[in-house]
Order: sequence, then C-alpha cells, then structure tokens
Amino acid sequence: MIRTLLCLLLLVTSGQVFAQDRGAIERQFQNWLKDTILPQARSVGVSRRTFNAAFSGVTLNWDLPDLVPPGTKPKVPKRQRQAEFSSPGKYFRRGSIDGATSVGRQMAARHAKILATVERQTGVPGRIVLAIWGRESGYGRASIPHNVFKVLGTKAFMSTRAPYFTAELVAALQIAEAGHAPERTMKSSWAGALGQPQFMPSSFLKYAADGNGDGRADIWNSEADTIASIGTYLALHGWVGDRDWGFEVDLPRSVSCTLEGPDQGRSIAAWEAMGIKRVSGRPFPDHEKRGEGYLLLPAGRNGPAFIATPNFFVLKEYNKSDLYALFVGHVGDRIQYGVGDFTARWGAVGGLLRSDVATMQRALEAKGHDVGGADGLAGFKTRRSIGRWQEATGQASTCFPEANMKAALTR
Repeated sequence: MIRTLLCLLLLVTSGQVFAQDRGAIERQFQNWLKDTILPQARSVGVSRRTFNAAFSGVTLNWDLPDLVPPGTKPKVPKRQRQAEFSSPGKYFRRGSIDGATSVGRQMAARHAKILATVERQTGVPGRIVLAIWGRESGYGRASIPHNVFKVLGTKAFMSTRAPYFTAELVAALQIAEAGHAPERTMKSSWAGALGQPQFMPSSFLKYAADGNGDGRADIWNSEADTIASIGTYLALHGWVGDRDWGFEVDLPRSVSCTLEGPDQGRSIAAWEAMGIKRVSGRPFPDHEKRGEGYLLLPAGRNGPAFIATPNFFVLKEYNKSDLYALFVGHVGDRIQYGVGDFTARWGAVGGLLRSDVATMQRALEAKGHDVGGADGLAGFKTRRSIGRWQEATGQASTCFPEANMKAALTR
C-alpha cells in the first residue's frame, strides 16, 4: 500500500514539474517571438500589426515531431512518423496509387489547356505536375488543418532544424503582410507547408505562379495557379525537358547493388552494356541512352530496381524521399500511359525502428563507411554501405538494413 502511494505521489509530482516546465517554456517562447522573430520580420517589411495578428493566441504545439525543448538534447526518434521514409510497400498502397491515378486522369481532361501551356513554358510534363498535386493535397481535396504560425513558431523555437524553420516563419509573415493568402487560409501541414501544392513559405515567395492571368498566385483556391506553380518549381530546379524520370529494370546478380547513387552515374548505354534491361522488354530510347543514369534501389535487392535520370533528383527537390519521387514518376506514367504496377514486388522490409537503423549507421561509420549521417533513415548511402559491409564479410549483398544486422554490426 505504501509503495503504491509513493508511486502515485511520484507520478503526480513529476507531472506537476513537467507542467511547470512547460509553462516556463511557453513564457520563453513568447519572449523569443518578441525579441528574436519580430526584429527579423520588421527588417523585411512585416508590420507590428501583421505580427500581432499572426501570433494572437498562438502557443507551442507539443505534439509535433523532432522537438528539442530548452534544456534537452536532440535524439533520433524511436519510430518513423513520416510515410516517405518508412516501409516501401506501405507507401505504394493500392488505394493511394489508384486514387491518385483515377482523379489525376479526370484532372488531366479538365485542365488540359493549362497543363499544355505549362508544359510548353517549363518543359515539365503535365502528368508529373498532376502526380505531385495528387500526392501533396489529393488535388486540393485534403484537409490542411494546422495554424502555420503555431507550427512554424514551435519548430523554429525548439526543433532539430530550428534555423531552417525560423527562416520559413519569417517568410510566412511576409506572405501575410503582402496579402497573398485569402482570408483565413494560412493553414498548413504539420511541417508548415501551404496550399494545394504544399509549398513551404519560402518556396511560395520564389516559385508561386499566376496560371489564370488574374495577376495573383493563389495556391489555395486556384487550380490553374497550383498547376503553374508546380511546373515553375520543377523547371527552376533543373527539370530537363526531353528526358523521362526513370525506368524500372531487371538488375542481374552480376551488377552489385553497391553501385547505387547519384554520385555513381554512367551513361544509360553503359548500364545496358552491363546487362541491365527495362522490365517492359522495350529498349531504352536512343536519346536516353546517351544521357546519364543512376542505379536506384529503394528497398535494396528486396524490391523493384530502377535506372533514374537527373529528373528523378529534381523530383527529390520537392521532397527528399526516394519513395516520394518514385511515387510521383510512377503515378504520372499511370495517368498518361496506363502502365500497371511495378513488375517486381516490394519485400517485407522497412519496418525497423528508426533508432535501430541509427545504431547500425553509427556502427557502419565506425567501420569507415559514409552512411550520410546517423539519422535512422535508410538512404542510398546507408543502403550501399550495408551492401559493401556484406560483401566485405562474405555475405550476399542485399543493400538494406535488416533486424539481424544490428547485433552483427555492433559486436
């Protein structure tokens, strides 16, 4: 009985201390807004009136990921909360693929004129614009519920990427000051992205475009402006107009999965000479053969293989995930060409704890491998480092983290 009472007392006391700490941090936040953000905002033309209106009633959002409250240290999250960096198979769910494709075809017919105009002006195919629009906001149908100033204020004050979000917060204030956003539409995703194309505020200031000729770039309500803005974004990030995004291929066992990555590119003709062929059985287009291509293995040897072009990495400028860029390219192909599913199936991979992947990454770093940082995300540098470690230890290379590797790497 006494032990139970003591435990309850400790829980109540710790809860009170935590509540007190939160209260103190909330006060720090309000002071930080006035002392740090207001001067930065005023220096780029944001009025005190706009600032006060933006932060009226705004408090910290303690439910956001990757927060580092004052007095604590950043740590790798145990679980992966962002779909773009989780299990490949789950990311390509039947419903997501079919929904983005079927509605995308409807939008292709409805907006054929503006899509053709944007493609002519930017070189970006309409199917790619549509696939991004579908993934980002369900063609404008998705709920975008968060107060952008609460989200960005929280992340700028206490997140693992505070400087980045501070700049985005000031950019959001500039948008409000200029009156770009229609009344009561400064809602965002949990990461602070705005409107139908889900632009971060700085991207809006740089890339938002007027697609309907009314002199405004309204990414909240105008479908034409959304289409033009996505095309402009990709064009200004280097989209090459006469090239595709990539091709699903058969990867022979004679070609090591450790050759993956944008820093190991070679002509597509050279990949073809190594025995790599398109799964469709069709040859690579002649103009593509002369261009550079890159081996892409989002699940290592446990899933489909691709030869990506430079345009694939332009898609990654929209979202840094390989799976995101692959989804966009694939859905775009389904919308325009009616292609089916990938030929190879996704293996049951990607379900590891993010903290466990980070442990493996640190162990690989200790062995001299470049994994791109111990962040718990299995990017191409981590994948091929695992393959190189496997080959060096006499194992068959799979180039993807697996549960049994943790003990082998850390012992």
